Amino acid sequence: MLSDARRRPEAQIVPDSHFALKRFDVMPTVLRIGPFRFHFYSEESNEPAHIHVRSPDGECKFWLEPVRLARNRGLAPRDVREAERLIFEHQELLIGRFHEYHNR
Repeated sequence: MLSDARRRPEAQIVPDSHFALKRFDVMPTVLRIGPFRFHFYSEESNEPAHIHVRSPDGECKFWLEPVRLARNRGLAPRDVREAERLIFEHQELLIGRFHEYHNR
């Protein structure tokens, strides 16, 4: 069994009801895992499906179809790889929430 320090952080998916209430947020949060907050900006509806990942060290942006890094500002390569892994793990949810929010 892993110690508390080595245990993988649990995903905190923002519930549908809460997500719908936050429809007019400038940066709606979809998911939180460990130090990462997965969100998008409300004015980016003209771009392909993507997600921003923020941590205390910076922010990166990933395209979702296919998953690939668009840019990184401040995250260590190890954190970018972990964010990418989590995006692959939750890709369906992230794409669905992006399209739901932007009425696609």
